[in-house]
Amino acid sequence: MRELAGPLKWVCWGWAAAAAAVHLYFGGTGFPEPIQMRGFHLLVFTPLLFILYPASKTRSPRHRPSVLDWIWAVASGVPHAWVMWNWMAVADRMEYVDPFTPTMMALGVVAIVTLLEAIRRAVEPGLAIMVAVSLAYMQFGWLVPGMLNARPFSPEEIVEAAWLVPTAGGVYGPLTGIVATIIAVFILFGSFMQGSGTGRLFSNFGTAVAGRYSGGPAKVAVVTSGLFGTMSGSSVSNVITTGSMTIPLMIRVGYRPAVAGGIESAASVGGALMPPVMGAAAFVMAEITNIPYGDILVAAAAGAVLYYFAILSAVHFEAKKLGLEPVPAQDIPAWREVLADAHLVIPIGVLVWLMTERWSGNFAAFCATLSMVAVAFLRRRTRMTPMQILNSLASAGLTMAPLAATIAGAGIVVSALTATGMVVAFGGIIKELAGGDLAILLLLLAITVLILGMGIPTTPSYIIAAAIGVPQVLELGSYLDVDMLQAHMFVFYFAVLADTTPPVAAAAFAAAAIARSSPLMTALHSSRFAIAGFAVGFAFIYDPGIMMRGGLVQIIGSVGIMAGALVLFTSSYAGFLLAPMGRPLRLLLGALGLAVAFLHAIPDAGRFAIAFLSLGAVAAWQMATARTARRIRGENA
Repeated sequence: MRELAGPLKWVCWGWAAAAAAVHLYFGGTGFPEPIQMRGFHLLVFTPLLFILYPASKTRSPRHRPSVLDWIWAVASGVPHAWVMWNWMAVADRMEYVDPFTPTMMALGVVAIVTLLEAIRRAVEPGLAIMVAVSLAYMQFGWLVPGMLNARPFSPEEIVEAAWLVPTAGGVYGPLTGIVATIIAVFILFGSFMQGSGTGRLFSNFGTAVAGRYSGGPAKVAVVTSGLFGTMSGSSVSNVITTGSMTIPLMIRVGYRPAVAGGIESAASVGGALMPPVMGAAAFVMAEITNIPYGDILVAAAAGAVLYYFAILSAVHFEAKKLGLEPVPAQDIPAWREVLADAHLVIPIGVLVWLMTERWSGNFAAFCATLSMVAVAFLRRRTRMTPMQILNSLASAGLTMAPLAATIAGAGIVVSALTATGMVVAFGGIIKELAGGDLAILLLLLAITVLILGMGIPTTPSYIIAAAIGVPQVLELGSYLDVDMLQAHMFVFYFAVLADTTPPVAAAAFAAAAIARSSPLMTALHSSRFAIAGFAVGFAFIYDPGIMMRGGLVQIIGSVGIMAGALVLFTSSYAGFLLAPMGRPLRLLLGALGLAVAFLHAIPDAGRFAIAFLSLGAVAAWQMATARTARRIRGENA
């Protein structure tokens, strides 16, 4: 992002704040017609990207936009302004039946080209390439042999499908509608949480809870990142916010820089899994599946906690093995310091209560945002000044801008996949490779999502993978009564974890910049600390108790079985339980962890027994060995 100065900086700041304020107002009072709202959303945010983000990191001006940037900005706004002005005609036209006029064609080309450039600059070149490839496939897919062959499309059909078919996909499709309404207001809530001092509360709480134990800074990173994730749902912003504090602390007590960055990025990625806010993809899931967000929140809670439990276990065993120290006592806040900000959790409670009462997501987030401002006024230290309120609005607007381009680009990909039948074809390929086996299908789908996530952000990778794979999961999983939410949670979980997977791992690269370590090594360590959590994704399919389904015994059993498997995994690759372990014992515990997590032919009671009896036996053996060693040393002394 450019470092603007002078009047232009304040104009962009005010523009972002005003755009965010309008979204907040609509969130509480009701939105305009869908096509109007989507046009407005892209009109206010797309031009901003050309002012804030340079075309080239080396050749473009760093502190001001060039003349060409201004041309791009104006051009990017024209199609959306036209749609807003002619919204009734756009909403009433019959898609693919009413004429697609030369004016529409010209505006559609401008909208698509400027959107591609905005994505390349502000989001990820890989996503821009994917959008361009999907459009090229519509043009040339009829030349592709075999299952991927598509019917010929005229240029007018391609542009209309990608731009002006708001019911199916494209720039003005339902995905853009979700971002312009629900997600935008949740981003505002997260921004106000940060502006009110809730971040300080989470940081102090994490340090007070975990800082006193071995390897304390790493545990602080895990706890704090999970709490921050409830605000942002963005792994990269989570790394930047918490990592600037925790990574130097970890390095100071003895962690290698790449390991410190890996721990922070693995912990930060899980923020998008953590209720009540989660990531943008969770709101997209609610819209796609027509499942209330409150139900998704409940279904995700145990999986998110287990993910962080896995990282905490890995960090604990690593710290014990290396003999790392806690956080220095003078750096641990007193509990009275933590409790001084405790009132800031009230708005989170408001949000959760409204969601569970089935209020709309945008209205719940609107009320929670207003309550955050009101609750912050209860104490002088958290009271938000008018400038802080405006800063929170501007911060939200600057977060919404690249997301607007991201989702519009994903909408184009979805429209291309749908129009060409690629969804059916690619899904058929995965199904054929799986040979009718659900486990193989899930493995192939997980790999597909992880590969997609290497080049594009979480939300579009989830959207594309869900379109391709969910129908196949539902078909092959029918004998297990796998339902829509289970299948989507599986895809969502792996789309989030892709941010830790090398060679392209956005969160790990951000952590590497703070740690001053190799990005690739940091990504490898991030995957190492997150890898046990990959087992949780499969539990959404095979252990529905993880999603809070069934009776209390089933829920506790499913969570307990997975917790035992995670401890087996993490102790195995750390080489430590209560004492260092040799390679044979590590391999044994790793194999037992795989059996407990994935061998569903064994009854749940048997898997539970394997996990805890094996851990108990190893712990007892290590304690007995330690007592014998102490006795021998005492006799020799």
